[in-house]
Amino acid sequence: MTQQIPQVPVTEPELSGVRNFRDVGGLPTVDGLRVREGRLFRSGHLAHATAADAAFLATLGLHTVFDFRNAGDQKLEGPDVELPGVRNLNIPLTDPADGAEFWKMVRDGDLDELRAALSDGRAADRMIASYREIITQRTAEHSRVLHALAEDSVPALMHCAAGKDRAGLSIAVTLLAVGVERDAIEADYLKSNDPHRRYKVRRTSTSADAMSPEVMELLSPLFDARAAYLRAAFDTIEATWGTTDRYFAEGLGLAPETRERLRERLLDGTGR
Repeated sequence: MTQQIPQVPVTEPELSGVRNFRDVGGLPTVDGLRVREGRLFRSGHLAHATAADAAFLATLGLHTVFDFRNAGDQKLEGPDVELPGVRNLNIPLTDPADGAEFWKMVRDGDLDELRAALSDGRAADRMIASYREIITQRTAEHSRVLHALAEDSVPALMHCAAGKDRAGLSIAVTLLAVGVERDAIEADYLKSNDPHRRYKVRRTSTSADAMSPEVMELLSPLFDARAAYLRAAFDTIEATWGTTDRYFAEGLGLAPETRERLRERLLDGTGR
């Protein structure tokens, strides 16, 4: 039976330059444990963090920030602010060329172009395909992340640009590895839809309909966190490897003792 996710008191800071920040502590595992608070955080990029934001982040005792943006993202947004004493690992989960023309169209395209590319479910289909591809094509990167967490990298913060897709998947894979319930993983993932967390859509066009209701509706699937996207990733794990245990063992090369060490790092009641 699925445990009820605890209602943790709202203690999230009002970060003005960092979107979608949260601690994933408190989520329940299938064997009755919980993710330890203060061990694993997620957010959007840190490039625009204010001095006050950086001061707050410095209180978390972070060991490592995992930045899943590619070079194109970093050129657009800028590098993360430096956090003294914190290691920043850039592990791109998409290549700069992936969809470059597509995303240029999203930013610059007119209504007819957007209709042709995104209407009739095409936008959501693109997102599902992206999630499936990251699961099957980025096993080395996810393996590197989980091995780092098991060794010495917590407390850790994971982010991409919006903190929704690449970071969302990496958080989901990490939580799955330590036995967090899938319903709880999905509930945390869907929090990225909260209005104060959502990525701010950018359009360079200054035309009257650049941000019209129809344009925003067409773009919505690209900037939503949808359960169907995450479930497609989980389905891909099972379709490709048969079970999640085989995915971690064969796909990510995680030995049982490494997964156990990961649980010790991240879960309450495991001895560390």
